[in-house]
Amino acid sequence: MFLRFAAVAMALAFTTVTPAEAAPRLVPAADREVVFTVDGTTTYGTLHVPEHRPGQRLPAALLLPGSGPTDRDGNQPPALTPNTLALVAEALGEDQVATLRFDKYGTGRTGLGAYEDRPEELDHPAFVRQAQAAYGVLRDQPETNRHALTIVGHSEGAMTALQLGGTVHPRPTGLALLQPQAIRLLDLVTLQLKDQIAEATRQGQFTPEEQRVINTAIDAAVTAMRERRPVDTTELPAPIAQLFEAFQGTSHQFVMTSDAIHPPDTVAALRPGTRVLVTCGTNDPQVPCATTDALTTALRHAHVGTPGRVTLHGVDHLLHDDAHPDTLAPAVLNALHRFTKC
Repeated sequence: MFLRFAAVAMALAFTTVTPAEAAPRLVPAADREVVFTVDGTTTYGTLHVPEHRPGQRLPAALLLPGSGPTDRDGNQPPALTPNTLALVAEALGEDQVATLRFDKYGTGRTGLGAYEDRPEELDHPAFVRQAQAAYGVLRDQPETNRHALTIVGHSEGAMTALQLGGTVHPRPTGLALLQPQAIRLLDLVTLQLKDQIAEATRQGQFTPEEQRVINTAIDAAVTAMRERRPVDTTELPAPIAQLFEAFQGTSHQFVMTSDAIHPPDTVAALRPGTRVLVTCGTNDPQVPCATTDALTTALRHAHVGTPGRVTLHGVDHLLHDDAHPDTLAPAVLNALHRFTKC
């Protein structure tokens, strides 16, 4: 009997799998700096690679920031630091998606680059080319699955994502358009300004007649810009007058080339079946849900895939809600999770 037990014990000793064999060592999650050059400008970014098996190829997403001097993390320091894109990268990493985010022109370590001495020449296509180059960098990373590339854009970055979706190679398998700029730039500016004037009128800062005059002046200013005529700012409140003066100054090329894009028109170039997420927040005055109607219709006609438009109740433009002012709202996390699992 003892010999039989000894034989069994010896057999088990030779067949037992060691912990190292049962669970191969994982490569820990890490961020690394990425540097690439486009149009003579050295561009700096962060590649986030989640924990993975050695040699594993991961789905990967290019992250594109919103308008203005918004850096790779989704911040406009020092005044505005919501970390929007850094938090999106973290959320996607939890779903085993690698991400690349970068400092676009005028932000972070990249700065104005080749446009330092000629900022008036910086136009929207330059930002698109920069994003296209970043997509190529992400595609060529050793951890990237080239057949599972997506683009995630926030606000203005969502419009850029749409433009890339129909032009880059390989075509992305999905686009996540978070609180997207879904109508022409100056139409969106008009909507935002009129909403602000309406609120100021409700608070007694303007009379209804003054509100009407200002709204008419805003419409006239936009028409003048589109017709390449000087803008008459005499009927506009000082802050709005200064905005249109800036639109005619150094940023003129960018404003006009961005305004020339009607986002729903870019949808036709997407590959049928591309999965697309469009979000809108009910607490987002910058991109009201109604502004995404035409884009949603165009996507449906283009026969793209799910999850489609998702209304985020109580969520603002920076993807927060009242209970989560410093992190992504749960509704946002749920939408991103659905997108990655489609």
